[in-house]
Amino acid sequence: MQIRPDMLVAQIAAEAPATIKIFQRHQLEFCCGGRIPLAEACAASGLDAEVILAELSAALGEAPDSPDWQQAPLSELIAHIQATYHEPLRDELPRLSAMLAKVVQRHGQRLPETLLPLQATFDSLHRELIDHMAKEDRVLFPAVAALESSADGDWTIGGLGSLDQPIDVMEAEHEAAGEALARMRRLTGGYAPPEDACPTFRGLYYGLAELERDMHQHVHLENHILFPRAAQLARERRQGTHGQTAH
Repeated sequence: MQIRPDMLVAQIAAEAPATIKIFQRHQLEFCCGGRIPLAEACAASGLDAEVILAELSAALGEAPDSPDWQQAPLSELIAHIQATYHEPLRDELPRLSAMLAKVVQRHGQRLPETLLPLQATFDSLHRELIDHMAKEDRVLFPAVAALESSADGDWTIGGLGSLDQPIDVMEAEHEAAGEALARMRRLTGGYAPPEDACPTFRGLYYGLAELERDMHQHVHLENHILFPRAAQLARERRQGTHGQTAH
């Protein structure tokens, strides 16, 4: 793959997942805000595009063998998202919530401008993510799987009239989650704990930073690969049905 400065950041990340670590290292948005050219993203962040291009190209050479999610069955991609992100999140969010409550209890009075809004933001994100994943696992993902497994002339979207509306809702919720993650990063100064922070405090910030990293990859897989492929398949099935009707 030849990476060019005029390519969208999201396109690069979708076609070459090995580049994601470079975008993360330089805090270049590749999921919700990734639909801009690489050169523009670098300029906005004060980065040298040529240096970033070199790092991205080097990352391609180091890329391990991994599934090509642009070509793999949608059911396999869904299973990967659920096993890699949804199931771990259901364990990790309560763990981080408990750590945050302990840190606020011990240090909230000393750092109220950081820890209290951090807790409020995280608690809201926690609730929204649990609800969001439930809607995907119970409604949208089964609908996509049903669409993929149906015959061209007898297709269905698992009881949904269209994928457009639920996908729009999921992408809007992804955008809101991205804003919450960005707010938490600002509040914590990039997840930099105070010098005298206890192990729980340091563990909390490390866990939140890992949450941000995983969420960016999670949202990227859905926004830029799963959803566009599912929407395209729905259009193809609909056009095929209309074509048969016309005959």
